Amino acid sequence: MWLGIDLGTTYSAMATVDESGRPQMVPNRDGEILTPSAIYLAPDGSAVVGQAALDMALEQPERVATLVKRFMGRPEYDRPVAGRTFRPETLSAILLKKLAQDAQAALGPIEGCVITVPAYYDDTRRQATLNAGRIAGLPVLDILDEPTAAALAYACQSGWFHPRPLDASDSGNSSDRPRIVMIYDLGGGTFDVTLVKLARQRFQVLAIEGDVRLGGRDWDERLANWAAEQFLQHFHADPRDDPQSCAQLLANAERVKRTLSKIEQTTFTLNYAGQRLTLPVTRADLEQLTQDLLLRTRLTVQQLLQQAHLDWEQVDQVLLVGGSTHMPAVTRMLRELSGRDPNRSLAVSEVVARGAALHAGILGARRQLFPAAPSLRPGSGESAAGFRWDEIVEIHVNAHSLGVEVRNGPDRIHHKLIGKNTQLPASAEHVYYTVRENQSRVRVRILQGEAHQADACIPVGECWIEDLPPGLPQGSPIRVRCTVQANGCIHVSAADLTSGRSVTATLYRPSGLTDEQIAREADWLSQLRIL
Repeated sequence: MWLGIDLGTTYSAMATVDESGRPQMVPNRDGEILTPSAIYLAPDGSAVVGQAALDMALEQPERVATLVKRFMGRPEYDRPVAGRTFRPETLSAILLKKLAQDAQAALGPIEGCVITVPAYYDDTRRQATLNAGRIAGLPVLDILDEPTAAALAYACQSGWFHPRPLDASDSGNSSDRPRIVMIYDLGGGTFDVTLVKLARQRFQVLAIEGDVRLGGRDWDERLANWAAEQFLQHFHADPRDDPQSCAQLLANAERVKRTLSKIEQTTFTLNYAGQRLTLPVTRADLEQLTQDLLLRTRLTVQQLLQQAHLDWEQVDQVLLVGGSTHMPAVTRMLRELSGRDPNRSLAVSEVVARGAALHAGILGARRQLFPAAPSLRPGSGESAAGFRWDEIVEIHVNAHSLGVEVRNGPDRIHHKLIGKNTQLPASAEHVYYTVRENQSRVRVRILQGEAHQADACIPVGECWIEDLPPGLPQGSPIRVRCTVQANGCIHVSAADLTSGRSVTATLYRPSGLTDEQIAREADWLSQLRIL
């Protein structure tokens, strides 16, 4: 079985490819397609994952971890869980292992899996996600950007993987010209927008923008804070002061937000300190409270088009992804911008997992782990003729510029080697020079970001070129080469041009895990009973 995992901030999902080559969702043990990304560590030493854990957050919030994805890349989760400090990778691994257990129970052993990440994730967060898969003991083939996964699923449904032109009855396309699709992905904790060019058996990412600290949770918090302030004014008590009450407040806010996506008005009820307050709230109230959040996504969309040197007339479809796109304000805003209705032809909460499963099939075929897909069945919205997984071309780009920190007098600046939205894999090199005589080693600090000043960029990690020849004069040349793989992960090599000695530099990531630490966390997890 090849498994695609949408590792979400608030909900996660799984998919596989069936015998006909189509992606199919894999339900969890409870029969649900979506699994809440919540982990409850019970007093008996076991872990409960999913809806039951989310329910326990209302009773024992100190034992429940949620929104773990927002802390990936950091040394620690934001607070102790059940009295213990955890790495975000370890908590994510518990969730991944639970998903894998449920998939194996339904379909058998997992031969390879693909885990999705926000497109705007930097290298540190990507490595943390890979490490979570290693801790969980999963055979991870790759990590894949979430909007890219969604576009893969859309391309498969629309027939773009077919080797020959389709007529209008196959996919609704009246011509075989390449199409440009924008994927607007507003999830529970992150926001991405991506432009993809689709052609026959060719899938090319053009440009990426995003915000890893913007998602539906921010709408929940805005509504929860508004309600808490109303309660405070009425009763001079703040329901945010108590962890259990705060968890209930946020749960109510999410329910109200979901309700207002379907009807114009509802009520928000708060119970705290023996007092009860019921507030009427309208969809217009929520939109007013959160208009700046939606504006952030609008500006990001416009920035993406500018970077890609495209206008709306060149965009054929706007594809909605992520549960937060159910909010009517999102559809209205995108309609105003693009002049067309966004595409909702795929379930917004399932499409990422489906695309991840397709990517696993493509990789499996290239590695001879997966056979060519047999003919697809008529009437499924896909071509009745077969296609070969290994003939599908995928082209990706990097979300952040990559460079090296260098000294310029008293300043430390970011010297870019690989620009943002460069096709991957990509490599670039540059010759730098030692700063003093008899220098025995050189530190190479790798950065991601668009700023000129090094301090304003994201530090990926650093490596040292050791044992330089003795007696080197100031200004001796050192050549540094950086490579970004197709999945956005980074490798560095360097050469001392005086001696001609090459060094494959191992990046030390300050917030990352060593192999020994990964093994230790994996051993702990292997003994944890997960329900």
